[in-house]
Amino acid sequence: MMRRTWRSALCALGGTAMLLAAAAAIAQPPASPAAPVDRRPGLTPDRIDELSHKHDGYYGALAPQNLNKARPKPPFNLTGTWFIDLRRAFADFMFGPPYPQFYAAGQQALKDAAQARKEGKPYRDSIGQCYPAGMPMIMTRVWPISMVQEPTVIYMMFGFTNSLRIIYLDGRKPTDPDIAIPTYNGESLGHWEGNALVIHTKYFETNQHWIDSGIPVSDQFEMTERVTLLDKGMTLQIEYTMTDPKNWKGEWKSTKRWMREDYSDIPEVECLPNLNENLPSTEKGHAAVEAREKASDAAGSAPSGGSGAGKPH
Repeated sequence: MMRRTWRSALCALGGTAMLLAAAAAIAQPPASPAAPVDRRPGLTPDRIDELSHKHDGYYGALAPQNLNKARPKPPFNLTGTWFIDLRRAFADFMFGPPYPQFYAAGQQALKDAAQARKEGKPYRDSIGQCYPAGMPMIMTRVWPISMVQEPTVIYMMFGFTNSLRIIYLDGRKPTDPDIAIPTYNGESLGHWEGNALVIHTKYFETNQHWIDSGIPVSDQFEMTERVTLLDKGMTLQIEYTMTDPKNWKGEWKSTKRWMREDYSDIPEVECLPNLNENLPSTEKGHAAVEAREKASDAAGSAPSGGSGAGKPH
């Protein structure tokens, strides 16, 4: 009798477990369909070389084999954070006047920029539309610049839009013009001459790339910089010599200085067009201010809807 009672209890428990399992299965959501399998083959060695921009026959700037080569000790190290020296005048962020003799495009740009200033309007405000400032204007934005110098390369990281400039010091040759890709900061190659670093830069992107108040640059724009440190390393000086036979005659020269800022770092910055539209200093922001002012004036001149409106006198 006892044996039969235990057997009945076990059967009852088994049936209950089966019911619970069935209920749990019903309560579960349907399984999502399996993700499609990516059937693309892996990258080939040649494709990896292409995508990683592998150099043909020479090491990258940060390769240990390149960094550890025997080289003469440089006369100074630019590693640090710098800020453009505008203590004499705020307009010192510009590279002129004096200006070279501009050809038609540059002459027209000066006239149009002067007219825009009279009207209180921005002119060629590409930076306000998130185009890169490009060389040389990126150097004189009113933001700090962090520089890191290694034996083979100098990295300049700009607080303004976090633009990047790379100056190679490892003796590499200029890129073949047939395959060079123009950029806003150009291809910069540097070498040491006595107590100065001399940098030559070319291959510039010309689209929406201006100097000062809208002076255009062409595909023949090049520059040479002579970099020195003054005041026991607290002042950075760069003498610029810029040429562009399509836009001006001869050389355009300018000298700028930066102050070492040991208590500063560059922030992370992104340029967002929808936010720039709210800045009055940008072209779209200026237009928005004018539109609001016109709307306000129109509202102020409209007849009021007070209790005396429309009553005969």
